[in-house]
Amino acid sequence: MLADRIEAKWIDAFCEIFERCAVKAGDTAAILSETQSRALNVHLAELALLRMGARPFHVVMPTPRNRNIVPVRSTGASEAIQKLGPVITALQQAGFVVDCTIEGLMHAVETPEILKAGARILVISNEHPEALERMVPDSALEKRVRAAAKMLRATKRMRVTSKAGTALDIDMVGASTVGVWGWTDKPGTLAHWPGGIVVSFPKSGTINGTLVMAPGDINLTFKRYLTSPVTMTLKDDYVVELAGEGTDAAMMRAYLAAWGDREAYAVSHVGFGMNPGARYEALSMYDQRDTNGTEIRAVSGNFLFSTGANEFAGRYTAGHFDLPMMGTTIELDGVAVVREGVLQDVFG
Repeated sequence: MLADRIEAKWIDAFCEIFERCAVKAGDTAAILSETQSRALNVHLAELALLRMGARPFHVVMPTPRNRNIVPVRSTGASEAIQKLGPVITALQQAGFVVDCTIEGLMHAVETPEILKAGARILVISNEHPEALERMVPDSALEKRVRAAAKMLRATKRMRVTSKAGTALDIDMVGASTVGVWGWTDKPGTLAHWPGGIVVSFPKSGTINGTLVMAPGDINLTFKRYLTSPVTMTLKDDYVVELAGEGTDAAMMRAYLAAWGDREAYAVSHVGFGMNPGARYEALSMYDQRDTNGTEIRAVSGNFLFSTGANEFAGRYTAGHFDLPMMGTTIELDGVAVVREGVLQDVFG
């Protein structure tokens, strides 16, 4: 259990990331949070901005009621703003938005409107700062992530295989690809910290095959390492069968079924982690309340497969799984970018 205490080293870490976001003395910055946000990170953001000479202000929203019948975790689609016009206007005019909401604004319905006004958003993942301080800015990582995103945008077909039995085919034509290295200095853009991930949102009807999660792979929605295999059969983007005899498969079947929503079974995004500083074992080092698992999403060489909403395919749902898998081979138009869980040196 880590203490929720202000530490100078954590203010330093926040200053480092804000400097990468081109925050300057005199700049206005909005700190968006909600009543259930991690207060320590909200305070650290304020102190770091003040140390830099910026002019921060707080927008604090009441955490809305969960009207789903199951707990919602790791969706990246915060509902904290609740479509309130004055809040959206304040964030648009801030120039720089530090997002400390629980789920983050990555897929929030209000985000496009905020970005269109020229604001830049840094989503600070709901992690204890002890984890954030290790994920320091890395210019070399930015270069590699940019190169990977460029390669994915030009890719026509992704093929994912593994010794466990995965054989997944993904038509990438028209997919929307995002690379995140951990900060943003460009108006109208969003990034999240920690970073080191590239993901694509394929078009509708593009994903088919078999996906096998092996023991040691991770279900980040449940924050657990798998102890038994889970086999998913996918047809035209949807999980049509989820097989497995252990607790992992049983929990996944129950959670998906509880939504009563076919879109919860659909693919959200596919991609891979690229951050050499992100640690596979980190999930075991923190109490569940102290981690959101973003570091695990960024572990170098993992295949990040997610179910749930994909706005680029016209699918919307609150049900979401993030499932990093560690032993796959990922080929883009026949070029192996990950081989048996090891990121290949193809991005410079």
